[in-house]
Amino acid sequence: MLLTGAVTHITEHDVVIRLILATVLSALVGIEREFHHKPAGLRTNVMVGMGSCLFTLVSIRVLDLFPGIAVDPTRIAAQIVTGIGFLGAGTILFEKDRSSVVGLTTAATLWVVAAVGTAIGMGLYVEAIVGTILVFFTFMVLSKVVNEVRRRAMRHEAHGDTAQEERKRVG
Repeated sequence: MLLTGAVTHITEHDVVIRLILATVLSALVGIEREFHHKPAGLRTNVMVGMGSCLFTLVSIRVLDLFPGIAVDPTRIAAQIVTGIGFLGAGTILFEKDRSSVVGLTTAATLWVVAAVGTAIGMGLYVEAIVGTILVFFTFMVLSKVVNEVRRRAMRHEAHGDTAQEERKRVG
């Protein structure tokens, strides 16, 4: 939807609050990633969250800069998704030694932090805070679930009870 000459009423005070909140929430996620020695730690997450917030603020404030001109303030915010996807792709590596892909969670974390920054830039504080809380839920609670599932799978395989062997016994 194109808006013509809309007034955003975002004050400099609002801008400062939004940038600080984006920095704080992104830093919380970054500290958790730093604690676990991940490649995208504190500074990277802060830059992504704050940058996304700033781009979003610019896209909103452009309405005030060009009154009377049809402008779509969501265009810049939409490009954040693509840009962060490109940045995140750089964190994904294939480890030949382990025949596995690593960095997917790091890439996804950068994507979510960009969403948090974008939400804050739009003034959607509840969404940004709840999103950040859910990131921590994922890292702290769901990581334990993943570890337990993997532990059980390894124990199952160690006893020779793979699904393929199970089918041979039954069939």
